[in-house]
Order: sequence, then structure tokens, then C-alpha cells
Amino acid sequence: MKKVIEMYKASLKELSVTRNVVFCGLMAALAIVLGMVASISIGQYIRIGFSGLPNRMVDFLFGPVVGCFFGGALDVLKYLMKPEGPFFFGFTLNAMLSGIIYGSILYRKPIRWKRIILAELLVKLFINCVLNTLWLSMLYGNAFMVLLPPRILKNAIMLPIDSVILYFSLNYIGQAAKQFGFVKNKMAV
Repeated sequence: MKKVIEMYKASLKELSVTRNVVFCGLMAALAIVLGMVASISIGQYIRIGFSGLPNRMVDFLFGPVVGCFFGGALDVLKYLMKPEGPFFFGFTLNAMLSGIIYGSILYRKPIRWKRIILAELLVKLFINCVLNTLWLSMLYGNAFMVLLPPRILKNAIMLPIDSVILYFSLNYIGQAAKQFGFVKNKMAV
């Protein structure tokens, strides 16, 4: 438990470094652009895109606290830039919880397939399939069990794809982060 508390304290301290905040701003801009040009909507309830990748980089580099704040702020900013449907705080909560999950599993830890797949599986199962489906059913009045099967299928298909993309992206960003001094040498990348 002490290690978890220390990890959260270290993540909170990342916000006091100007360079980290600037990097988060750049990642937010990249996420917004990717959300506008690299997203495919399949029906009203399913969207595939790459705008979450900058979030994962922030979660990996700066931890669960920064990931939580970044995810929540970015969700609101994306909505203000390009509103799709009514604003619903449940989706913002999901973005914040995803930052906590990815940050807790990936922050200051070596990049390993097992960690990547675990983080992806937890988010896809609990956030994407359960919570997102619950919010959609509440928001649009559709039955939870009607929305769930296509969302499970989409997330099952995307799990290996997103895991591979995240693994190689984090390896690349980890090497670049070491060169620019964003991470300490004790973290194995």
C-alpha cells in the first residue's frame, strides 16, 4: 500500500514541472487533431479512433494522478471543440478512470506485454463495455443488454490491435522521453 501512495504522490509532483505541463498541452492538441481526422464512427454507439494514444503517453510518463486530470480536462475540451450529442459527465468520469488505470499499471514500470494487455483488458472490460454501455443506455434510453453485444465484439477485436499499437508507441515515447529527460534512468524502457 505504501508503494501505491508513493506512486500517487510522485505522479502529483509531476504537475509542478513546467516541461511536463507543456508536454501535456502538446498531447492534448494531438489528441484533438487525431479525434477530428482519425476516427471512424460505426453507427451511433461505436467509434474507432486513435485519439486516446496521447492520453496513454501522458499516463505512462506522468502517472495516474496526471492521467486522471488530463483525461477529464481533455474530455471536456474535446466536447467543447466538437460536440457530438449532449454532454454527459459519465464519459468524463470514464476518461478519468482510464487515466488512473493506465497510469497505475504503466507509470515508472518497464514496458512489458503483460502490463500492456492487462491495462487494455481492464479498460476495455470495465470502462468501455460496462460503464460506457451503461451511460449510453441511460443517455439514449436503450436497453443495456441490446447495446452490450456489439460493444463487446468491438472491444474484443480492438484488444490485440490496441495492445500492439500501445506497446510500440510506449517503447518509442519511452526512448524519446529518456533522451529529453522526462523519465529517470531507473525506469527500464
